[in-house]
Amino acid sequence: MGDYAKALGAKLRGIRQQQGLSLHGVEQKSGGRWKAVVVGSYERGDRAVTVQKLAELADFYGVPVAELLPEGRIPSGSEPAAKIVINLERLQALPADKAGPLARYAAAIQSQRGDYNGKVLSIRNEDLRSLAIIYDMTPGDLSEQLVEWGVLPPEARVVRED
Repeated sequence: MGDYAKALGAKLRGIRQQQGLSLHGVEQKSGGRWKAVVVGSYERGDRAVTVQKLAELADFYGVPVAELLPEGRIPSGSEPAAKIVINLERLQALPADKAGPLARYAAAIQSQRGDYNGKVLSIRNEDLRSLAIIYDMTPGDLSEQLVEWGVLPPEARVVRED
């Protein structure tokens, strides 16, 4: 596994340790849902964690997914537009299998801000980069997908320089 997997594992280990849990403690607290050997292999970077499992682990630990992601710049082919405004009404209309990670992320941001207007939500470029990791896409590809879903306006498309 690469440096990113090891950095992700270090974040997972740090969150677990902050909560005073051993690997076996995670297994016990989760009722066997999270096996110690599996969580340990994620933490060492020996085993790739899927987006779904990462979201489930974040939920188990009670933290936003972004807290599990390593710090630093995420390599991308292009940069997203400066202002990113998500249409929350359109987001809610999408199937959970498509928009679930984005919906959970948006809900976490709303909770932190105490902002529940329910219509739109502004996010930072850094948030889009984190979401791109969750969706296993570049930020540019994710912004294109969000435009297609109607969650971002067409002017939010990234201008690509090829």
